[in-house]
Amino acid sequence: MLDIKFIRESADAVKQAMLSRGKDVDFGQLLKWDEERKYLISEIENLRIRRNRESEKIGRLKREGKDPSRDLLSEVNKLRDVIQKHERQLLMIETQIEDFLLELPNIPDESVPIGKSKQYNKFIRIAGEPKKFSFPPKRHWEIGEKLGILDFATASKISGSRFAVLKNDGCALERAIISFLLDTHKKKGYKEIMTPYLVNQASMRGTGQLPKFSDDAFKCADDDLYLIPTAEVPVTNIYRDDILDDSLLPQKLVSYSACFRRESGTYGKDTKGLIRNHQFNKVELVKFVEPKMSNEELEALVLDAGNVLELLGLSYRVMLLSTGDMGFSSAKTYDLEVWLAGDSMYREISSCSNFKDFQARRMNIKVKYSKDKKKEFLHTLNGSGIAVGRTFAAILENYQQEDGSVIVPEVLRKYTGFDIIMPNK
Repeated sequence: MLDIKFIRESADAVKQAMLSRGKDVDFGQLLKWDEERKYLISEIENLRIRRNRESEKIGRLKREGKDPSRDLLSEVNKLRDVIQKHERQLLMIETQIEDFLLELPNIPDESVPIGKSKQYNKFIRIAGEPKKFSFPPKRHWEIGEKLGILDFATASKISGSRFAVLKNDGCALERAIISFLLDTHKKKGYKEIMTPYLVNQASMRGTGQLPKFSDDAFKCADDDLYLIPTAEVPVTNIYRDDILDDSLLPQKLVSYSACFRRESGTYGKDTKGLIRNHQFNKVELVKFVEPKMSNEELEALVLDAGNVLELLGLSYRVMLLSTGDMGFSSAKTYDLEVWLAGDSMYREISSCSNFKDFQARRMNIKVKYSKDKKKEFLHTLNGSGIAVGRTFAAILENYQQEDGSVIVPEVLRKYTGFDIIMPNK
């Protein structure tokens, strides 16, 4: 959520920031509500002072054994009624202000390229060489089905489209990827945490999923709970309404979870395979940091996500997203895109974002500095560390052999217990 004080003082700059994200916002009504809010707060405060003064007169008269006049009693009652009326008006205006602010995306960092779409994303670097084959490489769903480790037909029968059933060595490979990712990130100083897969509205609102992306969420209507689209939601909400001492920062957490998304805006895209399913596994990295350190921590986050791809022997590239391709809550995002040999292209496998104080303001998470006791909203960051299904797909496509088998990356073998997946096993 944006700071209304900043909007009030820099409305033109904020308007330009919104335009860079393809959103033409008229702040006139918001600023009018803000003035009304300030007026009502002042009026309520003055009326309370008057009411308290008159109430003290009544109390003094009663202590002296005298009856307060009807006019005095009537005045106190009138003041009470006016205060209550103003309080109702204030609550209504504050709700309107909050609803308006909840619809505004984050302000892009000044280093973010301005553009309407991913065509304006900036290439940063590439790591590793794409695998070359002496035969036409197959796509991961073809490989997986022939190996008997992926079954999309059964998943469709059980649940519908955009689901997958893993079988045999595929189950072991999925678990191996998860364990490898968690162990590797813990060596980098991340603390592992497991959270619920069902969260309330406040949690979804805190990280920016609501109200903007309500259509993409799976909701349990009877319980008013949501299946998480990413572990970012419950993990970041751990500190909602908390004040963290600066000595505790940075907080670096890693969490495995299943994730659930409707993918409502992707009809017809990636309908085959593991790239865009309704349910998938992911390992998420979340950071809580001092504001002055957030840009540096974002660069470190990208390196941590890239490190696991390098250890897996997978080529990837890093892209800095433009204003038109960036997520709603993000101020700056890097995408890591892994090479998929079957498609002969790079596909996103991790997004690493700095939200600055956008989420912390929604969730009321602050840092207190021991030096001067000053408090301010801290900065939150998160990144996929990494998407497990897409890693599974990348391994099948980049480690496939001409005979249909798939070599297991060396770093996973202590988890799988085997070094190759053979056809018809």
